Parts: sequence; structure tokens; C-alpha cells
Amino acid sequence: MKASEFAAMSAEELTKKIADLKEELFNLRFRLATGQLDNVMQITAVKRDIARAMTALTAKTKA
Repeated sequence: MKASEFAAMSAEELTKKIADLKEELFNLRFRLATGQLDNVMQITAVKRDIARAMTALTAKTKA
């Protein structure tokens, strides 16, 4: 997702999205450990999405 999409979300939506992304990251790491993950770059993309969402959440709470 793009940063502008995260900026448009409310704080509750961002919190839910972060939880969902962290769960997805766990699942990707599990699949990597078991050798079932084909595209390792998915892990990097999810990490970046988590960072973008957390940045947007921090900006909303400070504002």
C-alpha cells in the first residue's frame, strides 16, 4: 500500500491494519522456515507496509 492510503485511514483502522500485517509477517516467516515460500521479497514488502502504517499512526496521535 502507499503511504497516502495509510494517511487516509483512522487510528482504529491503522491499529487493525498493523495487527493484520504483523500476523501476515508471522505467516510468511513460518512459510520461509518450512521452505514453502517462493518469493522472499514478500517479507520485505510487508515489513515496509508495517513501517508505513506505524508512521501514519504516530503522525495521527501527535496531531
